[in-house]
Amino acid sequence: MERKCRFCGNPLHHTFVDLGGSPIANDNLKADQLNKSEKFYPLHTFVCEKCLLVGLDEVESPDHIFGDGDYAYFSSFSDSWLRHAKAYTDLMRERFALGASSQVVELASNDGYLLQYFVEKGIPVLGIEPAGNCAKAAREKGVPTEVRFFGVDTAKWLVAEGKQADLLLGNNVLAHVPDLNDFVAGMKIALKPTGVITMEFPHLLQLMKHNQFDTIYHEHFSYFSMLTVEQVFAKHGITLFDVEELPSHGGSLRIYGRHAENNALPVGPRIGDLKAKELAAGLGEIPTYLTFGEQVRQTKRKLLSFLIEAKNQGKTVVGYGAPAKGNTLLNYCGVGTDFIDYTVDRSPHKQNLFLPGTHIPISSPDRIAETKPDYLLILPWNLREEIMGQMAHIREWGGKFVVPIPEVQVFD
Repeated sequence: MERKCRFCGNPLHHTFVDLGGSPIANDNLKADQLNKSEKFYPLHTFVCEKCLLVGLDEVESPDHIFGDGDYAYFSSFSDSWLRHAKAYTDLMRERFALGASSQVVELASNDGYLLQYFVEKGIPVLGIEPAGNCAKAAREKGVPTEVRFFGVDTAKWLVAEGKQADLLLGNNVLAHVPDLNDFVAGMKIALKPTGVITMEFPHLLQLMKHNQFDTIYHEHFSYFSMLTVEQVFAKHGITLFDVEELPSHGGSLRIYGRHAENNALPVGPRIGDLKAKELAAGLGEIPTYLTFGEQVRQTKRKLLSFLIEAKNQGKTVVGYGAPAKGNTLLNYCGVGTDFIDYTVDRSPHKQNLFLPGTHIPISSPDRIAETKPDYLLILPWNLREEIMGQMAHIREWGGKFVVPIPEVQVFD
């Protein structure tokens, strides 16, 4: 069957990067599953020569990845991400004069990590979250949450319920959507005539510039430049009128959208400036995308060289974190318990499980002080400063931090 772009339908012929076979990134294993067969799926990205969308095939159902009631990622376990969420709520309330008569709707609202701050301000909210366990945690915070996937059908339900949004937001969800056109068409329906959309997602320009190939995994179906995402929203009657470049997740965009008919919000200069920046970097031309695979292979070789040398010297290496990006990195590089004794994670939902594919055990961070490793490999490198602050005590025994992306760096 011919492979086609999930946005424009154009046939796909150009590989962006092929990371081989990998398990679903958040499918952590229980001890009794370690001796059973494990599914590996192609992790092969393509770039569309027509719209320049970079994307993965859908290899497993969204219900399996997000909606089986046992989703492993809870946003509230990152202090820096909570600070980011709180700052966002303050900014939106001030910029768009949100108050007690407004309606805020978040798509993929996870455990209520963000909407809780609007609730504190007395602003009505509703979360739309497909993972039942995350929705349950949100409700326990006092955040009204519906367990649903978002698209045209859910948008029509919101309209029928009188829940059209003054502010419709989604952080790190746009990349997770298999049916991109249904999702954005739903946003058009769910937004009030004068409402505003904000979406945050990793910026493809930064992914390529900094070798962030580990952010490619099966939950992420699409990888966006400003050049492409503007086309996606315009097709469904939504005009992007502003954009911010953010440091989160190694470099993200926050786009601002409104109904094309709503000329009260003029298109600002940052839109054109960012598109010009992308064009200058070559993102308007297919050959630029075809060089990324070799960058990735070089990063793999450098990580393996470091680990081999460390083990030959008798050093101990453990991981920090059990993020999806870490599983892409470890499986692509072939790094298992022969190199990394264990990893740790603050989330109790991940502790006492094992990473998919590599079968590295996940422990509580307390274990690090007990075993005193020589090196701590930070898998969620986007939280490097936060983690180095939390784990500063490893310096007491001469422990060092290792960051693998964009290439191996060691910090005392």
